[in-house]
Amino acid sequence: MSKMMEDKMKIQEVIVVEGKDDTKRIKMAVNADTIETRGSAISDETLDQIAELQAKRGVIVFTDPDFSGEKIRKTIQEAVPGVKHAFLKRKDAVPDHQGSLGVEHASPEVIREALKNLYTEVPDAPAMISRETLAAKGLINGPAAKKRRELLGEILNIGYTNGKQLYKRLRLFEITPGDFEDAMQKVERQMENGDQHEE
Repeated sequence: MSKMMEDKMKIQEVIVVEGKDDTKRIKMAVNADTIETRGSAISDETLDQIAELQAKRGVIVFTDPDFSGEKIRKTIQEAVPGVKHAFLKRKDAVPDHQGSLGVEHASPEVIREALKNLYTEVPDAPAMISRETLAAKGLINGPAAKKRRELLGEILNIGYTNGKQLYKRLRLFEITPGDFEDAMQKVERQMENGDQHEE
């Protein structure tokens, strides 16, 4: 067992998760410390702890790929600038039986992969992709806009966003026009194929 622990990927930063089941799953996948928000209404005390840990060790926000997970991410992002983000694709967080999407349902391999593909937000980063471009690519309005944003978020590993959040998310994570264009080509190919589950 000790050999297993030695071989586990070690994470220097403290990982912010939503609950104890997420902590258990993270610890199965990697050697890391976690802090739990215990729901989407984060207390000031928890935010203070996250800020302190960010200053000392760095923090990775790893919340569920759903509405409340995004709400927690946004709250932390505003209170503690410069944190890192790990994202799960929605399909990788589906429970075996009924229930909500969650980190606790992801396989150790998927968790390790997400922790290798971190994004660090740059609060004052200039926008490299304009709102006009997003509208022209059909990401803001129209019947297929939501599906396009979902696919784009999965391809770029930046999570799901609504139309308003997408512009901000792309700016915060300094997604380049080149990466954006490559991702959009994949999005359009998947939309044409009608294969909603293609990687």
